[in-house]
Amino acid sequence: MTAQVSETLVYEGKKLSMCAEPLGDYFALAGLAPPFEWTSTALWRGYVGTWEIVHDRLYLIGINGRLFPGFPERVFAHWYSGTIRVPEGKLLEYIHMGYASLYERDRYFEVEKGLVRRAWVKENESPGDEESAERHEVHAFTTFARPPEEGEDRS
Repeated sequence: MTAQVSETLVYEGKKLSMCAEPLGDYFALAGLAPPFEWTSTALWRGYVGTWEIVHDRLYLIGINGRLFPGFPERVFAHWYSGTIRVPEGKLLEYIHMGYASLYERDRYFEVEKGLVRRAWVKENESPGDEESAERHEVHAFTTFARPPEEGEDRS
């Protein structure tokens, strides 16, 4: 999978890149397919959202397209529960897959039904360091089914 264009998180007045896609949970819960078409392998979801944390609440404040009519400024992300990773500092190791690249530190936001329950920062080691065995894990990825080969049994 190609490294993906990140969503933007506005936090304490700063624009940060985030390694999470909270809007995907909205589509999944609603049983909807995202109404966006991808134009690049670096943007499989077909959109880039802008998010903001205000008073420990996560809001969607911008997206290319009108997805939530009647909410011109922001939409409270009540559908999202998960952990948002925001890489910070210098790039230590580029990994050509999703959001797996390693940076000097990662800021995490644990979100439950749109409410930030906990936030913390983790300092990362350079990939050459002995103690860098604890790395980012891939928790989910997209797979595309292929038709079975002739004579192949998929049961």
